[in-house]
Amino acid sequence: MFEGILPAIITPFHPDSGASLDIGGLRSNIESLLQRGVHGVVPCGSTGESATLTFEEHEQVVCETIEIVNGRVPVLAGTGSNNTEEAIRLTRSARDAGADGALVISPYYNKPNRSGLIKHFTKLADLDLPIILYNVPGRTGQNLQPDLVAELARHPNIVGIKEASGDITQISRIIEETQDEDFVVLSGDDAMTLPVLALGGAGVISVTANVDPRRMVQMYEAYRAGDLARAQDLHFELSPLFRAMFIDTNPIPVKKAVGILGMAAGPVRLPLDDLDGQKTEQLRKVLANYD
Repeated sequence: MFEGILPAIITPFHPDSGASLDIGGLRSNIESLLQRGVHGVVPCGSTGESATLTFEEHEQVVCETIEIVNGRVPVLAGTGSNNTEEAIRLTRSARDAGADGALVISPYYNKPNRSGLIKHFTKLADLDLPIILYNVPGRTGQNLQPDLVAELARHPNIVGIKEASGDITQISRIIEETQDEDFVVLSGDDAMTLPVLALGGAGVISVTANVDPRRMVQMYEAYRAGDLARAQDLHFELSPLFRAMFIDTNPIPVKKAVGILGMAAGPVRLPLDDLDGQKTEQLRKVLANYD
């Protein structure tokens, strides 16, 4: 179910003092992505500024996403927290709204031990919604080791992982150790999409696909069709954009890029702040080469 190019969508805000949700803009952005062939949509991840959404806003964004997608592609809702009870609330809400699955980040800051991680993810998986683990040590301060992932993969509702460790050896090991399970490995780093596909990965949960979904989809589909040369060409065409999306903390650059391209974006919420002038000019120069 979860394969291909799945944009981790931004959450547009109105440019008012409270940076309130721009639901019309959210719906317009999602429709634009669907028209360009993406294979899934991921609301309320890191790129969607989930950390600064209220529970009510979080649930509204997920519900609106499910409504506009209307079954055309899977919706994988971000529902993670470093508080298990909060993650249960968000996961249950996503399930009840009709999400196809939940993307669950490993608990950040409190750095649980192995048994705590197993209990945390198991409680969420027991809610009877497909779970994609999310490993991003740069944000959580803790790495989900391959043997732990393989153990969690035995739960019938833990169906995959978004791997953003940046360690291709680790990603290879996870794929190796979960081959006997009904389990997918998705890249959490746009620049590693093609290498992960070559190892047997299923696709990418993508920041860049907010900006150039068409070319991201073309790269994936070229690889799946066996046209490695075309996939490589597209990878290198996209590489400057991959780098530009991380000239500052995600989602600051992608939100600025989407706004420059005329889509709904608005400001980021504090404690994130707007991209500075020098980096904005750098970003504009990169965007001039893309659709």
